[in-house]
Amino acid sequence: MTDRSTFADRHIGPAEDELAKMLAVVGYGSLDELTGDAVPDAIRASVALDIGAPVSEEAALEELRRLAGRNQILTSMIGLGYHDTITPPVIRRNLLESPAWYTAYTPYQPEISQGRLEALLNYQTMVADLTGLPIANASLLDEATAAAEGMALCRRASKAVDGAVFVVDADCHPQTIAVVTTRAEPLGLEVVVRDVAEEGLPAGDVFGVLVQDPGSSGAVRDWSPLVEAAHSRGALVVVATDLLALCLLRPAGAIDADVAVGSSQRFGVPLGFGGPHAAFMAVREGLQRSLPGRLVGVSVDADGEPAFRLALQTREQHIRREKATSNICTAQVLLAVTAAMYAVYHGPDGLTRIAEEVHAKATRLAAALGVKGSFFDTFQVKVPGRAAAIVAAAAAGGVNLRLVDDDTVGVACDEATTDGAIEAVVEAFGGASTGGVNPAIPDDLRRTEPFLTHPVFHEHRSETAMLRYLRRLSDKDVALDRSMIPLGSCTMKLNATAEMEPITWPAFAGIHPFAPLDQAAGYRQLITELEQWLCAITGYDAVSVQPNAGSQGELAGLLAIRGWHRANGDDHRDVCLIPSSAHGTNAASAVMAGMRVVVVACDDAGNVDVDDLKAKLAEHATHIAALMITYPSTHGVFETAVTDICAAVHDAGGQVYVDGANLNALVGLAQPGRFGADVSHLNLHKTFCIPHGGGGPGVGPVAVRSHLAAHLPNHPLVPEAGPATGPGPISAAPWGSAGILPIPWAYIRMMGGAGLKRATQVAILNANYVARRLSTHYPVLYTGRNGLVAHECILDIRGITKDTGVTVDDVAKRLIDYGFHAPTMSFPVAGTLMIEPTESEDLAEIERFCDAMIAIRHEIDAQPALLQNAPHTAAMLLREPWEHPYSREEAAYPVPELRRSNYWVPVRRIDGGYGDRNLQCSCPPPSAYE
Repeated sequence: MTDRSTFADRHIGPAEDELAKMLAVVGYGSLDELTGDAVPDAIRASVALDIGAPVSEEAALEELRRLAGRNQILTSMIGLGYHDTITPPVIRRNLLESPAWYTAYTPYQPEISQGRLEALLNYQTMVADLTGLPIANASLLDEATAAAEGMALCRRASKAVDGAVFVVDADCHPQTIAVVTTRAEPLGLEVVVRDVAEEGLPAGDVFGVLVQDPGSSGAVRDWSPLVEAAHSRGALVVVATDLLALCLLRPAGAIDADVAVGSSQRFGVPLGFGGPHAAFMAVREGLQRSLPGRLVGVSVDADGEPAFRLALQTREQHIRREKATSNICTAQVLLAVTAAMYAVYHGPDGLTRIAEEVHAKATRLAAALGVKGSFFDTFQVKVPGRAAAIVAAAAAGGVNLRLVDDDTVGVACDEATTDGAIEAVVEAFGGASTGGVNPAIPDDLRRTEPFLTHPVFHEHRSETAMLRYLRRLSDKDVALDRSMIPLGSCTMKLNATAEMEPITWPAFAGIHPFAPLDQAAGYRQLITELEQWLCAITGYDAVSVQPNAGSQGELAGLLAIRGWHRANGDDHRDVCLIPSSAHGTNAASAVMAGMRVVVVACDDAGNVDVDDLKAKLAEHATHIAALMITYPSTHGVFETAVTDICAAVHDAGGQVYVDGANLNALVGLAQPGRFGADVSHLNLHKTFCIPHGGGGPGVGPVAVRSHLAAHLPNHPLVPEAGPATGPGPISAAPWGSAGILPIPWAYIRMMGGAGLKRATQVAILNANYVARRLSTHYPVLYTGRNGLVAHECILDIRGITKDTGVTVDDVAKRLIDYGFHAPTMSFPVAGTLMIEPTESEDLAEIERFCDAMIAIRHEIDAQPALLQNAPHTAAMLLREPWEHPYSREEAAYPVPELRRSNYWVPVRRIDGGYGDRNLQCSCPPPSAYE
């Protein structure tokens, strides 16, 4: 038995003797021999990774404790859309820190995702109820991004003429204004920022308006006249709002607003120095087909029972590509579920109580400071010439306030604000004023509409009930804590406990993103070290961790290319070449970056068709801005011509963007920044162990060569977060989802250079072993040189479908009966399964998967109805009479080991078309379950 004494030994699944067996099957004597034949000579790295020696889990955690100790946790009363919150311990321990929740994948296979889909439906219901709008999505990346998506939705839905402007009220959060402006510029949209409350709408055509309620200043206003005026001019209105405030304030739907956006962070999600947090968007009836992101809907299964699924435009990027209306293909599921369970646990009465308590703190403090006005939890104090001194005095007393300008201080209360903090603020201002507490919410702006009336928000108030509800939901799902998830292109690897532990430590979780930087010295060091390691691993010169999803990293990278061309006077370079096999977000991101997409063909082997590439380069000549490719290719092979491809694009004056989705096949073996690429985004939620969380959180840093570094994202509130010449922020927070950066830091620190390289080699071995074992039962669609694949392989089911009628969907659903999540279906080729085992799966689990696939192949020939009826629920198996041409035992226990440990799927196959035709995207009434 191998002595697994290092972290790398425990992260990598196969033991030494297992590796030897697998290498023998593939036909190699060592990992170096295998990867030497798999990876083209032209791209192979010649030196070892220079990131320091690995350390033990205990040593890494101790280093992280020292980094955390360099952070200072003051009471945050800054506001700006971020508020301290109290995460109920039952939710923190049994959801946020539970691998049953954080290791799950996006619910594209709905039958094995019913638990988190139900939780997301709770989220949508919560948002719809509180905003007063009928349709909400399953979360977006952050509030500023949601506002930018709201702008794009207004442009699509409005009938305004070209050249119409988007109006943003000056009392929106400054980071929101900055992100909206960044996103508008490449799309050719004009943003006008003005004091809408005082000045009204500008003259001319307007397609949309964004207001904040409560405002960034805290002011609460009656926006109904503005909504009426905008509608009379054909414009749509987006209201950025606050879910806790909406427990007391009139919601957006009550004033006929079209869209509501915001963040659910203060519903139990830690500050985390800016993220990850789940944003929301809700829309009026008629706009649901323009709603970006994911939408959970209610459908029915094969027995007619209610069942949940992703609906409508989910994964639209893979269908519509450059015609997609958004590049967002992920969400913030783990954080959305946390926020939803916060509402489930507290219920409407508890939320109202919390809101009233927060409001009472704010009004009491405002009265003490002599401030009057209409507000919920935030207000501003005019102190001519004294603002900086007061903010400094408050910090000395342990409280951070907002320095608005030289004459103005912002103060925000939340559920964690203590009497001691209030006293410290009063003292910083020089003592209390006289006067009683004034009403701060006018009666005509108070909420009268009920909310959270569904039983789910009333049934789980005790900790016992909440604990069991969370367990009941997670038991319905398949996550990595249950079995291998062999999704190609998704890299579902171990999320080690030592990597996960620090993210809920108060010294990392409790810092406001706009706290003074000297209070975040530990974070700054961690981020700097992580960026340096990522540069060393990829061969690039600079990294920004601001993008909080892979899609946002794509956009940031393309904006850097665009900025570089414009700085060189090449504004006309706007063509982005994208292979036909590319991820759908690539094309959508290119359009959002103001580029025209031109598709390059792939050859029969799945490689970029070099002749077609050269033809497109010649055709578009001086207009070439960039080529976006994925490497290894989306087809799972190492293309041998990649260096020639990069050279040809550079010769044409373009830049090369290498999508980092498949970086797990390169780490330690090859560096995109050294073999010809100019920019990549890196999926830290794939290659570097941030868990997928059921569909988020993600982090998608952008890495660039030195000539593009000046065009990385910056941030108006924190200049240190990026270059002054950058295009503006991509995310609301300066360093994006900083709260989960300790995860990749810990992974890299504990693996070291040699461990990272070995992980890559084992990932390649595992994929080739699966391909070799299954190739006699299913054709492997693409291979590279020497008949090898990279870190994933594609099985072709099309011939089987033609011969037997059994489809790729049937195989996927039958795998559920064996206890497995299906591989990636029909991407990048329809009718195929793309399998990525990752380095974390040991031989026993890989064999279990291969045995299941081989058994299914035999079932296809012997009893295809087994697959066409799959998956089989316990209720179906118990039903009389049994009228199927196979036995119950064959359905339930296709292999003996399932008798010892079986996963019982909660629903039968779901009717997707029914759900789209009968869209229901909030919690169904109890009668639906009768």
